[in-house]
Amino acid sequence: MNRIVYPSEERIIEYNYLALEFIKVKKADQPKVLSHVRIMEVVKACQDKEGDIYDKAVVLLKGLVQKHPFASGNRRTAFIAVKDFVLSNNSKFDIKDDPSYARVMQGVREDYYSDEELKEWIKNGKIREFKR
Repeated sequence: MNRIVYPSEERIIEYNYLALEFIKVKKADQPKVLSHVRIMEVVKACQDKEGDIYDKAVVLLKGLVQKHPFASGNRRTAFIAVKDFVLSNNSKFDIKDDPSYARVMQGVREDYYSDEELKEWIKNGKIREFKR
């Protein structure tokens, strides 16, 4: 069995910096950590989650989005962290890098999707449209 490679807190903070540097949304975006503890809680929850790489990726995605550990770019950071986590573990990541994922990430923030739906999205890029 292959050892799973998890992102470190430092790596996730680096992703936040990169997300804000390369995916500009708001002028006021600042790479600033609001809670190191929340980042560590998310990584620990990801490590402790039973299941496959995708079950763990869902925990990472939801945790980084919903616990809001950064001042800006939580959803962008979560997207990058999950993509890297899945690919680093030699698994398939089939979400297209286009603006449509932003709507889904809003749904993640509002807890609109089930874990199974998010797992399918990460693995195969398919998910129902987010509606309020």
